[in-house]
Amino acid sequence: MTATCPPARLRFLLLQMRNAQDPIRHQEVACFVRALGCAPQQLAVFDLLAGAPTRADLQRVDMVLLGGSGDYSVVAGGDWLPAALAAMRELYDWSVPTFASCWGFQAMARALGGEVVTDLHRAELGTELLELTPEGRRDPVFGRLPPRFAAHMGHQDIVDRLPPQAVLLASSARVRHQAFCVPGKPIYCTQFHPELTRPTLLQRAQAYPEYVARIAGVPLDEFSARCTDAPESEVLLQRCVRHFFGP
Repeated sequence: MTATCPPARLRFLLLQMRNAQDPIRHQEVACFVRALGCAPQQLAVFDLLAGAPTRADLQRVDMVLLGGSGDYSVVAGGDWLPAALAAMRELYDWSVPTFASCWGFQAMARALGGEVVTDLHRAELGTELLELTPEGRRDPVFGRLPPRFAAHMGHQDIVDRLPPQAVLLASSARVRHQAFCVPGKPIYCTQFHPELTRPTLLQRAQAYPEYVARIAGVPLDEFSARCTDAPESEVLLQRCVRHFFGP
């Protein structure tokens, strides 16, 4: 489970879907910096609520990241959705190295022809146990994980159908589609948050207590006690970087 820092020459771009007043806006950036093991100046941010990145924006970076969304849903949509989904398709068409978690996982799935629904009965919040699929066990990034591993997550939107070109890598007991890659493209997507640790997961729970009440259905202190560390999944981002760019 050891990981190394990416080369200082690599430039990352986080396509962020969060209001300016979202309490997690800056925390998300710090979480990706920590998970990548990069310097803060290696990661730039683009606000998807203000529009979509141009091809020139994407050509200036080595790897694109997507994370959560706070108040926004791929299912509910909004004026921002067509441009955001078009950006996801451009990442695919131009073979831009990409890692997408949570909202980004859902957006990429929908952009490439999958289906996303809101389903509170399958919503997950906290630390969940996932299991690799046979394809996940053979995958160069996921295959180094144990067959069953813990991961942090928080979502009520569910990818009900993967894009036709996607390969399923991992599932949980409640949600079958937890991670996918796209053969022939440098794209990995996870419903869970490998950029989070237990402390940063709990920071988000404290920032969004309504989600704890709605999804977990327990007081915050009880929810906190249920969350555990997830060291295996926390190294996935750096493994993706090494897979895309070498050691």
